[in-house]
Amino acid sequence: MTASSIASRVVRYHEFGGPEVLRIDQLDAPPPGEGEVRVRFAAGGLNPVDWKIRSGRSRIQLPLPVAVGREFSGVIEAVGPGVDDLAVGDAVFGSIPQGAFADWVLAPASVVARVPEGVPLEVAAGLALAGQTAWDALESQGLDAGDLIVVSAAAGGVGGMLGQLAVARGIRVIGTAGAGNHEWLRSRGIEPVLYGEGLRERLASLAPEGITAVFDQFGPETIEAALALGVPPERINTIAADASAYGVRNVGRGAVHPPTLDALAALVADGTLDVPIAATYPLSEVRAAFAFLEAGHLRGKVVVTAD
Repeated sequence: MTASSIASRVVRYHEFGGPEVLRIDQLDAPPPGEGEVRVRFAAGGLNPVDWKIRSGRSRIQLPLPVAVGREFSGVIEAVGPGVDDLAVGDAVFGSIPQGAFADWVLAPASVVARVPEGVPLEVAAGLALAGQTAWDALESQGLDAGDLIVVSAAAGGVGGMLGQLAVARGIRVIGTAGAGNHEWLRSRGIEPVLYGEGLRERLASLAPEGITAVFDQFGPETIEAALALGVPPERINTIAADASAYGVRNVGRGAVHPPTLDALAALVADGTLDVPIAATYPLSEVRAAFAFLEAGHLRGKVVVTAD
């Protein structure tokens, strides 16, 4: 049977502002074209970049109206011509530039990967952007077992995965977080340190031999502490601050890379990588989901689910 267009709710905003500008519009999801798949949405991970763009605080400018959502998971409902390695009924996850928070997601087959048995779709929904961002940032520094790194916001969506990926490679990891997340960090092999005033002194005490590299998901505080401790600027990577203002690096996720997604999902499946879910909200409550995300100080991902 040839796939046809189907009605779909799509989360969009038509003006910039807070979560209140989000609305659910009714649009048609077209059939998949050459090399595409259409996925029945199961879950989607929220990311800070989405609310920063929506609020006008990002250098990324998108024309209005903007369809919201980058990460998604679900089950393939239709495949387009030229798609040979995926089939209807496959559980998949992936990432598109925008529009993933919808009943039906149209995506190139090249940006999705299969969800392994035993990995919940809500967990898989947070891997494609946050997980690969962590992976690509870590890869950018050429680290070896025995190196010592600092990861800020180490219980957050990206930081939590980056720290665990590093631990799995034999790297010593110090992670900044609020006191409520310290026990979870210890359980994942990460040495916790409180953020805030006095961070430089606390890091100096924990790492008297020096710090190999720093990965920042929080902002200037971590960068300034690292520079004060003599970490070379090229060994500091930020995805949360203006890298050029400090002369540090800004390596985030590269192009979606399905083999990396496969590797991340396999690590989740075997228990190496824990992706905690801070909260889930049905798609119809997407405003509340973003309000929760924007309040900050979370452990893991905020996820919207089909309803």
